[in-house]
Amino acid sequence: MWYAICSMHNMKILFALTILSTLGSCTAQIKPSTPEDEPTEEIVLSTVDQFYHNNDTVRSPSISDGTVSNGTLKNGRLIPFSGKNYHYFDSLSYLSSRGFMHEKVLKTVLGAYTELESFHPERHFCIMECSHIHGGQLFPHRTHQNGLSVDFMMPKLQNGNAYYGLDDLGANHYMLTFDENGRYSEDPTIELDFNTIALHILQLQKAAKTNGLTIQKVIINTSLKDELFATENGKILKKSGIYIVLNLSPLINSVHDDHFHVDFKLD
Repeated sequence: MWYAICSMHNMKILFALTILSTLGSCTAQIKPSTPEDEPTEEIVLSTVDQFYHNNDTVRSPSISDGTVSNGTLKNGRLIPFSGKNYHYFDSLSYLSSRGFMHEKVLKTVLGAYTELESFHPERHFCIMECSHIHGGQLFPHRTHQNGLSVDFMMPKLQNGNAYYGLDDLGANHYMLTFDENGRYSEDPTIELDFNTIALHILQLQKAAKTNGLTIQKVIINTSLKDELFATENGKILKKSGIYIVLNLSPLINSVHDDHFHVDFKLD
């Protein structure tokens, strides 16, 4: 009954609002500072930096128990809030302990960003939600429970150039809607950079193999797969053997047009 009366867009809003209500409210993001907001920016940056250092003390091996949809994480690692060519998408999500992962996943993610820098030294990327410090349910996600799941924001273009104007929306980013050709519903001049998305997935798999992992599954809106596979890197991705989901429920499909989800598997 609910699915019959709600549009996919409304379901996306419901999903995003659930994240927002879980976190409380979305606060300042990484953005160019101005004299008016410098005090707030300094507080946020020092807070996330302190949070990282407070949690960067684990030296025991990470243990992922159970599955991505029913599991726990022990001795997980917190990804740094920002690096040379990436940052975590939302300060409040980060401070709510939703940026943890298995140590091998952390090495894989950071390794992929290093490789991406060699291909596109000018590009900046955003990582989204990962797992709780001890794993378990990361509401409203159905997975992300044992430190082996990571969401990655899709890079975008406007008129052929890298575009970052939507990257600082925090949890509201989950509300964004792109059509089956990857064009932003509010401004069709903004589109998903499918070639770089494919390259990112390929570099994740390459880094995973060096860290005792493999990509078990990539979740992306299935309507976008033709556009993804049509690119130069997408053609390589299609032949790589990396499993890209074939079918998704309407809700899950609708919320994966603004980011792609990766489940890793320990070898």
